[in-house]
This record gives sequence, C-alpha cells and structure tokens, in this order.
Amino acid sequence: MARDYYEVLGITRSADKNEIKQAFRRLAREYHPDVSKHPQAEARFKEINEAYEVLSDEQKRARYDRFGHAGVGGNGFGGAGAGQAGGAAGFGGFEDIFEEFFNSVAGAQRGASRRRGPQPGADRRVDVTISFEESIFGAEREITFERMEVCDVCDGNGSASGSSPTTCTQCNGSGEVRQVQQTFLGSMVRVAPCPRCGGRGEMVENPCTNCKGTGRLRKATTLTVQIPAGVREGLQVQVRGEGDQGERSAPAGNLYVVVHVQEHEYFKRRENDILMDIGINVAQAALGDKIVVPSVDGEVELLIPAGTQTGKIFRMRGRGIPRLRSDGSNSGRGDQLVYIQVEIPATLSEEQRALFEQLAETLGSEVQPQKNGRGFFDRVMDFFAGEQQP
Repeated sequence: MARDYYEVLGITRSADKNEIKQAFRRLAREYHPDVSKHPQAEARFKEINEAYEVLSDEQKRARYDRFGHAGVGGNGFGGAGAGQAGGAAGFGGFEDIFEEFFNSVAGAQRGASRRRGPQPGADRRVDVTISFEESIFGAEREITFERMEVCDVCDGNGSASGSSPTTCTQCNGSGEVRQVQQTFLGSMVRVAPCPRCGGRGEMVENPCTNCKGTGRLRKATTLTVQIPAGVREGLQVQVRGEGDQGERSAPAGNLYVVVHVQEHEYFKRRENDILMDIGINVAQAALGDKIVVPSVDGEVELLIPAGTQTGKIFRMRGRGIPRLRSDGSNSGRGDQLVYIQVEIPATLSEEQRALFEQLAETLGSEVQPQKNGRGFFDRVMDFFAGEQQP
C-alpha cells in the first residue's frame, strides 16, 4: 500500500508551505542517491519527490486531501511524480529546491573550464581592395600587418636567458585550486583557476627583458596572399596558421583577408553574371548592325538584328564570373548580359534633319494606341525571374 504523503514527509496535515519545503530539504539531503549510503536511498528519494510535488501544489494538495492518491491521478509510489522523476536523476516540478545544488555544480564546471594552459593564438583580419577584373580572374596581394610572434630571445617561455619557468607552489603545477562549499545536499568541491599563476601551472620568476615575461612580441610581418577567381565583395579568404602565434607552442590563430571590390565604369555584377548597358542609334536598331562590345575578356562582336527595340537583352555565354566553390576552386563561368538602349539624337545636322523628314513622310504621323500588355520593365522582371530567355 502507498504511504500517506504527509507521513512520507513527516509533517502534519495542517503544515504550511514553508514547513513542507523545509521537510523536503531535510529528507532530500538525507536520501539523495548521490550523497546517501542508505540501501533504499533511490526508492525513498522518489517517494519524497512524489509527496513534495503533490503537497507543494495547492490544487493537487486539495484533491489529495479529498480523494487520496486517486485524486492526483496515481496509485501512490510511482504515480504522480514518477513520470517526471525518471529515477534518481529526476526532480519533477521543484527545480527551485535544487537551484542551489545545480548552481554549485555549474560553478565547479565553469571553474574547471577556466583552467589555463598555453593559450592558442588569436585570429587576425586584414582588408584588401581589388579591381573588378581581379575579382573575376583572381589576384595576388602582398599584405603587411601586425601580429603576436614568439620572442626570439627566450623562445617563448618568458624567462631570461639561463633560467626557465618554475612550478607554481600554490597549485603544484595543476593550474587550479579546489574549494569546498557547503550546500543543502552536503559538501561540494568547486574548482577554480589558481590565483597565483593565473591557471598556467608555472611562474616566471626571472622574466625576459625583451618580452617582459610574456613570451611573445607584436611584430610587423609581410605575406603574399592569393585571392581566388570569382570572389565577391566582403568575402573572407582564410589563411590558416598566419594569425597570432600561440603561447608556448600552442597552435597559432588564422589570418582572415576580407576582400573589397572596386566598382567598374561599365560592368555590374549579379550573382555570376556581368551586366552592362549598350546604346545604339535608331539606324542600327532599325536596320541591324554588327557592333563591338567590351567584356572582361576583351572586345567581342555582337550581332544586332534589324528591328531591335530598347530593352532587348543579349546573352554572351561564358563571359561572366567564375562560380567559386567553397573549397576555392571554380566550376565554369556565368554569362554577360547586354541591355540595349536605342538612343534618340538630341540635336541634328541639316542633312540629318532632311533625311528624318523624308523618313517621317513614309512612316506617316498617325498615333496608334498600344494594347494593354507587358511593358519594358515587366519584361526585365520576367527575365530575372527566369520566365523569359533573351
């Protein structure tokens, strides 16, 4: 038969919340499986958990007082709180009771994680600016920057010539000290970095005069960096191991080269395609022509069909930007898209005016309303959405 919850906690039925909590604290300290050697500690702890979960909740307690174990949805031990308890590691709905316990454990873990051995070197960042063409074909840049390097006098150990670091006498070289704290569950051991050596486990008694005992110095260095083809504005090129040198043979940090691309006079970038506008005159648009178009690969001939209108888009395949993979390699190139603008002359010579007047007589002067349809900007939006191919 399940025991009465009041009996489990050793309290009267008139006990208030504070008495219930105090009783639970006392029994949890006594029977918690991690600290108790009682042969039935785990079972008793589950029973205590279940009783506290019910009696600490006003609604559950009222149902229990009226209907007994049936009123709280269980048959006693293993009922109301067992699903949440999940064995000795479960705490049901009373996390507040164990807050002090968990804070102590977390504090110990944080203290242990702060233990300092030789620290790895920090990363460094350098910004470089390249031309639009260099972003397409790649470039080589010589960069100069400052970083922490190993002291060449003490070889990074921080001690003057003829001496070496000594073992810290407070932590005996472990880099950490242990402190005992009292909690409601008993004594807890907290691990913290040694205050004397800062967690390193050793002391520099006779510091190097060149680096003041740090083992490293800030120096300027020059490197040649390869900028891969196809980079875009803001891309970071990682150069492993070229950041700050680590302490006492610890790994070095990395160098990150942030690339900035200058704007081009004619070209613009869209993903892996190059965009540009080309202006042609009305005669070229009406009669057609073969024109020369600039590209990043040099001048290219482009055939303009007769009757070409403003907004026509021509695609020159394979003359765009290399597709840069995550490993720095390339997989083909995008295209160059040429937007046609038919330019109307603002001024005319007498001969040109005479020719246009003759042309006007043959074309007539009637204005033909255009049927409602998709205009130039609609066609451009369709093109970018992939619904229209130039």
